[in-house]
Amino acid sequence: MTQSFKLYKLIILYMLNKVDFPLTNSQISEFILDEGYTTYFNLQQAISELIDSGFIREESTHSRTFYHLTEEGAETIHFFKNDISPAIQEDINAFLKAKQYELKNEVSVKSDYYKNSNREYSVRCQVLEHGFPLIDLTLTAPTEAEAETIANNWTKKNQEIYALIMTHLL
Repeated sequence: MTQSFKLYKLIILYMLNKVDFPLTNSQISEFILDEGYTTYFNLQQAISELIDSGFIREESTHSRTFYHLTEEGAETIHFFKNDISPAIQEDINAFLKAKQYELKNEVSVKSDYYKNSNREYSVRCQVLEHGFPLIDLTLTAPTEAEAETIANNWTKKNQEIYALIMTHLL
């Protein structure tokens, strides 16, 4: 069992090391579960242990959790990369290559909301490129339901909204 968990952890670290953006829990799960490497619960335990050991950093919003590789995680995968079989490395590389645009686009659009000091909700909507905001917009909504709607609609309509704003400002 310990060897298996070591492999699951190394797969996660390898995936995060191969991209220049964070991955979501669902993106990591998609690869590992679809390939049949382990169960959902084992995967979540491996992720939890990587966070606890400082190899990955977690960033959570109301709807998604993002994972970033830490310096310690990068050093670890550098030393233990050869413990992942070439076949598994090829599977990971093929998955990341086939889905790179989709994966990157999914994590570059962020939205979250929180209760502010006026007893309303602030909704932060962002589009990031290389970790820097192309747009960073904060809106106020009177209710949590409206804040959640705005956050969800940003995920679906951000390109259209960004283009509209740029058209009016330029």
